[in-house]
Amino acid sequence: MSGHSHWSTIRRKKEANDAKRGAVFTKIAREITIAAREGGGDPESNIRLRMVLEKARAAGMPKDNIERAIKRGTGEDKDAAALIETFYEGYGPNGVAMMIDVVTDNRNRTVAAIRHLLTRHGGSLAESGAVAWQFERKGLINVPASVDFDTLFEAAVEAGADDVIAGEGEDDHEVYTEPSDLHAVSEALKAAGIPISQMDLVMMPKNEMSLSTGDAVQVLKLIEKLEDLDDVRRVFSNLEVTKEAVSAFETA
Repeated sequence: MSGHSHWSTIRRKKEANDAKRGAVFTKIAREITIAAREGGGDPESNIRLRMVLEKARAAGMPKDNIERAIKRGTGEDKDAAALIETFYEGYGPNGVAMMIDVVTDNRNRTVAAIRHLLTRHGGSLAESGAVAWQFERKGLINVPASVDFDTLFEAAVEAGADDVIAGEGEDDHEVYTEPSDLHAVSEALKAAGIPISQMDLVMMPKNEMSLSTGDAVQVLKLIEKLEDLDDVRRVFSNLEVTKEAVSAFETA
């Protein structure tokens, strides 16, 4: 699972750059709307909304944008287009399995854009269920690498975490939980004085696929292009992301 951390570091750098242009706000606004629609507009009682709001503030999203997104979700904005939250399953180059996390107001537009990119880069869309069995839903808490790992490990295990992975270099430590335990574990870590840089629900591959550096870079380029689509929130794959692949990707 350690490769997930390498790619997460790249994604955060990109999101930080996108935030400067406001490019990331559309995606976060949709996440806020979905969270408010499902659990209400009060972050105190809506854990998912609270997580997204933390992401919005970290990205520097204006307060007015946040409030509008919440109103769309709670139904106060009657003119807002209905949003659909779903996954598309597919294959990248060399048969790498992909779960494409989508929030859209137009399925036809989204699936056409995803199919185009997959086909153009040697992949294809898959039937529902063809890929999903290779992944499992997990809670993920990112903790800065500056935190002492032994201290984090002890606190996380005591709080009920499933696994704790040490970060390498500037990569965060990663704490994995059952989805239902994500909030409780994160609150326990905060109570122990451990800072949290991000937390989310993710799709983790049960087994990773190892490719040559060149082939892995090809897959990472496709993932980047998919994640650049406005309707795509995140792409999860079973690619083993090595430091060599990340380094080659960054200099490609």
